[in-house]
Amino acid sequence: MSASVPTNYPIFAIIIPLIAGFAAPIIGVFGSKIRNIYVTVVLGIQLILTGLVLNTVLSEGIISYAIGHGVPVPSGLEVPVRVVFEVDAIGAFFGLFAILSIFLASIYSFSYLEGKGNLTGFYTLVLVMAAGSIGFAYTGDLFNLFVFLEVTSISAVGLVAYPKRDGLSAEAAFKFLVISVLGGLVYLFGVGILYGQYDVLSIAAVAERMQFGIADKLALISIFSALAMKLGSVPMHMWVPDAYGESPAPVSMMMVVISQLSLYGLVRISFSLYGLNLDGTTLGWIIVVLGLLTMFVGVTMALIQKKLKRLMAYCAISQIGYILLGVGAGLIALKTGAIAEYGLKAIEGGLFHMVNDVIYMGLLFLTAGALIYKTKERSLNELGGLAREMPVTVIAFIVGAGAISGIPPFNGFASKFLIYESVYKINPFLTAVAMLVSVMTLAIFVKVFQSAFLGPEITEYKGVGEVPTKMKISMVILSVLIILFGLFPNLIVNEFVEPAAMALVDQAKYIGGML
Repeated sequence: MSASVPTNYPIFAIIIPLIAGFAAPIIGVFGSKIRNIYVTVVLGIQLILTGLVLNTVLSEGIISYAIGHGVPVPSGLEVPVRVVFEVDAIGAFFGLFAILSIFLASIYSFSYLEGKGNLTGFYTLVLVMAAGSIGFAYTGDLFNLFVFLEVTSISAVGLVAYPKRDGLSAEAAFKFLVISVLGGLVYLFGVGILYGQYDVLSIAAVAERMQFGIADKLALISIFSALAMKLGSVPMHMWVPDAYGESPAPVSMMMVVISQLSLYGLVRISFSLYGLNLDGTTLGWIIVVLGLLTMFVGVTMALIQKKLKRLMAYCAISQIGYILLGVGAGLIALKTGAIAEYGLKAIEGGLFHMVNDVIYMGLLFLTAGALIYKTKERSLNELGGLAREMPVTVIAFIVGAGAISGIPPFNGFASKFLIYESVYKINPFLTAVAMLVSVMTLAIFVKVFQSAFLGPEITEYKGVGEVPTKMKISMVILSVLIILFGLFPNLIVNEFVEPAAMALVDQAKYIGGML
């Protein structure tokens, strides 16, 4: 695609929040209201730009270009220093919902964090995270994939550590920092192997030259392990309960985006980089097994939790398992001619569930934050009777709980049904396990609903009332999206998810889009 205003939307979507983030301390001098308006406008512009990028990609095709030029070195050669972008349907689709989540979390945070010190630094990190998230979704370069993921991870470490509450948030941030550094080093090791082999870093260029020898397989193991570590897959999930559970509710919502970014990276590497050469059956079964373990461990650990947000963190882990199951089953089926059509459906289910998970897990964390905001209590054992006081929150919780449990007409049912149906053709046992986990998830949230909202009203919570309007706005918007996606799943799948899945499996088109 020739250079044009639509072609430049991706770089605008990255540069604007990045520059705005570093300018935020100056804006903060004029007071919190001006700062909040500033953050809302910047993220609103970024959200519009990501929507325009998605529209351009769906109507005109892949957007691809490089920024930079050759830099002379003493040997007389030129080293290319540049950022390569290749935005296809899946990158544009995921980028839009990543920014939507950060935008709604920020609106919620204006009231949730009010009065908790100088928040200018907090919103600087939010804007930098937003820029890094879009950079990660849009880049077509292996090294820049690492750079943008680290930008989001470093921002997330600061956001998790921001509330200084009994040292727990600092401990959670440190655990995530260790995982981020270790994962980054392992990822770079794999990228270094590929660069040594092919002397290029563009995903499309490496994919075209791929020989799939021993070194390439070692690189795949390194990159896959690093991304699995950073997305919170079992057995590398130890950081998730702390980072999700101890951070403020809006940050927990943003952390879901960080995990899904790593999951997006894993899917991108598996299909766009290795797709033509990959033994999909072997890697597919590895991903399926990881998915089953992640689902089962997450939901069983959630059963025994007493702290509300920690319980939801383990449920978030279990939902990652569904996405891994769909993607892994898709890899297996695509290599099996007789059921190849179900492979595409499984991938569509996984991608649809990825977006749905961002929406309903974000809503559940916001409802948990609303309870903590009003009661200052994190233990389920100390809550009760709040349905009378917080009607908007209880309705939002019911919507989120129905979605994560896979109950119609909510969005979780639509994406899970796609996964159930397609995975059944590969192995009925896989569907049975996935459905069992949904039943267990429903039991967990029935318990939470009973503990927090039903029963006799606790005297000290009488008259606490509903949360501020800005917090309700975010919860209502997410609730509406969950219901709309559940009522009209075919529209979402046909218009957005199917093009994203087709872009993912069509490696030749991705390579041609850049080269």
